[in-house]
Amino acid sequence: MPAPEREMSRRVLVTGGAGFISSNFICHLLEATDHQVVTLDALTYAGNLENLADVMSHPRLSFVHGDIRDAGLVRELVGGVDVIVNAAAESHVEKSISHGASEFVTTNVEGTQILLDAIRETPVERFILISSSEVYGTAERAPMDEEHPLNPRSPYAATKAGADRLAYSYWTTYDLPIVIVRPFNNYGPRQHPEKVVPRFITQALAGEPLTIHGDGHASRDWLYVLDDAEAIEAVIDAPLEPIAGEVINVATGVDISVRDVATMVLDAVGRPGDLVTNVPERLGQVDRHIGTTGKAERLLGWRARTSFAEGLERTVAWYRDNEAWWRAVFAREQRAYSS
Repeated sequence: MPAPEREMSRRVLVTGGAGFISSNFICHLLEATDHQVVTLDALTYAGNLENLADVMSHPRLSFVHGDIRDAGLVRELVGGVDVIVNAAAESHVEKSISHGASEFVTTNVEGTQILLDAIRETPVERFILISSSEVYGTAERAPMDEEHPLNPRSPYAATKAGADRLAYSYWTTYDLPIVIVRPFNNYGPRQHPEKVVPRFITQALAGEPLTIHGDGHASRDWLYVLDDAEAIEAVIDAPLEPIAGEVINVATGVDISVRDVATMVLDAVGRPGDLVTNVPERLGQVDRHIGTTGKAERLLGWRARTSFAEGLERTVAWYRDNEAWWRAVFAREQRAYSS
């Protein structure tokens, strides 16, 4: 197990910091470490400043409203940091299918390229790309290890795969200190309710039918977001040489079907099982996702600590206690689609 280096305080740039994974990660960093944090966010549909409300006045956090596609701004910010965690992404899968891939290409691929070119000019200690297990597509073998073929099945997933391989190419070509992490299906507080777990929870809390694409047999490796935050922290702390140029799954090694998740949500909220309703299968649906955990444990000394039952209990409690938050998100989304 690699020795941690937590005694060293770093200045960390987190892009897309008002999003789901990144806001939870920032809150974790500020609580668990001495790192200084700079975050950049364009505040698109998934960027919500309320996600950072509890820490916006923290003395070790600086927020910058801006876009990773702004090369001048990116160069300016990169010049003042030690570590970059690139979590900025357009991630609404159904939007990438129904509205086209243009925004996804420019943010997810071009934005990553602008960051990578900036660190060619101004080196940093390490660059961590938050990729996605979606780049694998449906499991050809299970569990999926880091050598599994990349077969993205949606425009969103394809752009994440593009950024993933672009970052890798900058390691092989320019010897930049790149580490690529592929988290599996995150869930937890502050997640946009278009994602399946918060969608089920908010539907159940509102007494509405839980809509399942197809028959619900598709399964996912569900990763509680604070476990993911600990994994990213471990990538910052780990000795660089063993992890530079590596791809590391962040997974639990357990998959649960969407149908079973719906049942567990209804049980947790106290709603009847007949609230489940099936709708047509989504285009580009992934059948099964389950990841290996050995590489993360070997290189980072990290393993997921939160069972799905425990994480779901915490997540349901958060959405129950923060109804105003998710209703405001829905209202903003409706206004955006009607404009």
